[in-house]
Amino acid sequence: MQIGVLGNSNSWYVHELQRAGGELGHEVVRLEFPRIVAECGIRPPGDELRQSNSGSLTLALSQGKGEPDWRLAHELDLAALDAVIIRTMPPGSLEQVVYRMDVLARLEARGVTVLNSPKSVECAVDKYLTTAKLEESGLPVPATVVCENSDDALAAFERLGRDVVVKPVFGSEGRGILRVSDPDLALRTFRTLERLDAVLYLQRFVEHRGFDIRVLVLNGRVLGGMRRVSVGDFRTNVSRDGRGEAHVVTDLEAEWALRAAAATGARFAGIDILYDRDGHGFVIEVNAVPGWRAFEKVTGMDVARVVIEAIT
Repeated sequence: MQIGVLGNSNSWYVHELQRAGGELGHEVVRLEFPRIVAECGIRPPGDELRQSNSGSLTLALSQGKGEPDWRLAHELDLAALDAVIIRTMPPGSLEQVVYRMDVLARLEARGVTVLNSPKSVECAVDKYLTTAKLEESGLPVPATVVCENSDDALAAFERLGRDVVVKPVFGSEGRGILRVSDPDLALRTFRTLERLDAVLYLQRFVEHRGFDIRVLVLNGRVLGGMRRVSVGDFRTNVSRDGRGEAHVVTDLEAEWALRAAAATGARFAGIDILYDRDGHGFVIEVNAVPGWRAFEKVTGMDVARVVIEAIT
């Protein structure tokens, strides 16, 4: 099989997937979103009977920092791949992000396995949509208010007990998250975000025990869990110097994780569960491009191999 991985050139995850794929007898090639070229209505010479809406999806392979080598661009037909694994979603304009999702949807429609599906990625990267779907599925979520102007945000700040976590609707690894408990700071924060045309996503701060639980799910089964302990920060992300520890997933955590993954449509996902000081749990997030480096260290599981085996 030939598998494409959308990832950065120096990505540990890409290297791991290439290593595991090679061990299992599969070719794993790295792809980049900016190098994807889509065509519609272009017929190859001598192929006048080809339907104009069939289109092609290719990868323009670049030579270092120079211009793409267009002779090579059409040698990698993305629709001929057996599977594509998404390991990155680089920042971009709304147009670029929508185009990337459209390309993934076209690949999926042509029978290419895409992990995760574009619909599930769209859902999981949108904190409001994810939180709404989790609540609709009967899962416990922190009290949350989402709005667009500072007056509504200030009213929500009061309703949520004057201690909130402000999060970007799109974001990961704890970036851009701010805890606000001072009314003056709240006003300045909300007005600044309003001027930036941002959506204001406020969540009641959960006074937690200094850790959360990351549960890794693949194809409807729990691979395992990890406790992420905060180090001098209310955020527990390992990418923000949190510490990973082994954790035995409880039956309830497993149930919540599987339901959360199903709610977003993600086959491969990291589900974050946070407990308050009274022991009440909340499903905080579903990550459709989950990291597993720290998870692998504490569990000993070869996650890259498990992922490759799951799609082959």
